[in-house]
Amino acid sequence: MLVMPVGRRPWQAAMGDEIDDEFVLPFPIEFMIQETPRSHQSKNVKAKEEWKLMVRRAAKDCIDAHREFTLLDDRPIAVKRLYFSPSTMEGDIDNIVKLILDGMLEVVYLDDRVIERVIAQKIEPGIIVEFASITEKLEEAARAGPPVVYIRIDDDLSWREAA
Repeated sequence: MLVMPVGRRPWQAAMGDEIDDEFVLPFPIEFMIQETPRSHQSKNVKAKEEWKLMVRRAAKDCIDAHREFTLLDDRPIAVKRLYFSPSTMEGDIDNIVKLILDGMLEVVYLDDRVIERVIAQKIEPGIIVEFASITEKLEEAARAGPPVVYIRIDDDLSWREAA
């Protein structure tokens, strides 16, 4: 995957300066990692870096499956992260999010300031969760044996209220 930064949003491009949709990152992007996530509060620096690299590779593999060449722009995005835990989770769910977001930097977005919404949820054994809609990748993650981290990045901001 070759990544090129784009200075302005596709919908803000000046006439004759439009960005070809063929090169813009195709949201939503979904992937899963069958591994226990690491906390950014962990003292094990090597494990944290390895986890970020694992997230980066999974995101890159997902993108590469769709596009050979991708332009990263500054569209606002939302990130959903579900952790299917093999047992009761001892750490805090919010401490897992940062390393995942950092791992996707310069693969999914150039600056994490474009992230407007983060949804993080842990799903422990015995907990039944109903989803309003389920994608193939989310179903695959739910059916896989834990531990599994499911990640979805989307530029659909329909949750915003119109001004």
